[in-house]
Amino acid sequence: MNYIITTEQLTKKYKSFVAVNDVSLHIRKGSIYGFLGPNGAGKSTTMKMLLGLTAPTKGDFTIDGKQFPADRISILKEIGSFIESPSFYANLTGKENLDIIRRILGLSQSAVEDALELVGLSEFGDRLAKKYSLGMKQRLGLAGALIGRPPILILDEPTNGLDPSGIHEIRNLIKSLPELYDCTVLISSHMLSEIELMADDIGILNHGRLLFEGSLDELRQYALQSGFATDNLEDMFLSMIEKDNTSRSVDSCNCSRIESDIYNIEILVCG
Repeated sequence: MNYIITTEQLTKKYKSFVAVNDVSLHIRKGSIYGFLGPNGAGKSTTMKMLLGLTAPTKGDFTIDGKQFPADRISILKEIGSFIESPSFYANLTGKENLDIIRRILGLSQSAVEDALELVGLSEFGDRLAKKYSLGMKQRLGLAGALIGRPPILILDEPTNGLDPSGIHEIRNLIKSLPELYDCTVLISSHMLSEIELMADDIGILNHGRLLFEGSLDELRQYALQSGFATDNLEDMFLSMIEKDNTSRSVDSCNCSRIESDIYNIEILVCG
């Protein structure tokens, strides 16, 4: 299998809190990989580690044959990213904001117009960013990720703030990217119905742990074997998360009971 992104036991701790726990991802070249999980599951933290924005506590990863951290600069040149809400210079136009990215990346002037056209902002390129609606700002952020047509895109909630028509347009754009210029997309979204319509593979994260990784068909088989509803991605996702949360609750109760028993034994022995 030709994987363009692999992680091995990727872990991120903040003091005693484990945000990402031994996550091993396998993302195929030219695929759209839907990265799913509840709020706080560790999706954004994982994406930030892939972008070098935060260092792993443990584990490593390879992107397009390049190893982090030794090849960090080379890796970043191959990735376009949209993480959380993008920030812009409010008193510059959309075109001027993208031109800053273009110059940093050493791209031709045409790259700005190309990115604006891809996201449907060509006619608004000369408007000040502070006058953009939330949906337009999301599009501009996506244009910033697409500028120069990088071979890898990492997108975190790219359709936030868009109306149904805008969501439809961005979904079709993202779906077209692998074929359009052999791009690989790692996308996180709470809109599970949209992920179901565009993703080739799925990774499901909960409490920092990877519960499932595979194709949608493999997810349906897994759900069927587990007795979950298989009507749609949302039902399968919620069933899997609920089962994991229940299991964690039981484990937590068992641990508390064991600790209590040990404490009582120590009192008896010491007494």
